[in-house]
Amino acid sequence: MSDSKHTSEEHAHDPEVLQLAAKVFDLARQGHAQTLAAYVDAGVPADLTNDRGDTLVMLAAYHGHAAAVTALLERGADPNRANDRGQTPLAGAVFKGEDEVVRALLDGGADPAAGRPSAVETARMLARAELLKLFGES
Repeated sequence: MSDSKHTSEEHAHDPEVLQLAAKVFDLARQGHAQTLAAYVDAGVPADLTNDRGDTLVMLAAYHGHAAAVTALLERGADPNRANDRGQTPLAGAVFKGEDEVVRALLDGGADPAAGRPSAVETARMLARAELLKLFGES
């Protein structure tokens, strides 16, 4: 009697699944919002993470792709999901100086106080007074 169901562990080592995941992560890094949205609409998890805990939103945010960030958030991605180092997409966008992405994340419900360091702490460290004001800080 064979079981037709595969466990998550078995899928994690499937070369086709790994290849698809690599492609989707590249789409996020490159900011291909429409194609990325189509993959998520077809069943790729909006909060898919890589081996460092970076989500698709984190990769799109860090690489400055506001449209991709918005597309993912509209499909249920968590704007506050931290990676394995405790970093959030918002703090990454602040660090990289991606103001358009910061606004997209805030519009999507990102919490400036989440993560370590948080977006607020990062803005303070970088003396970004305009972002502190945007975050409701002084």
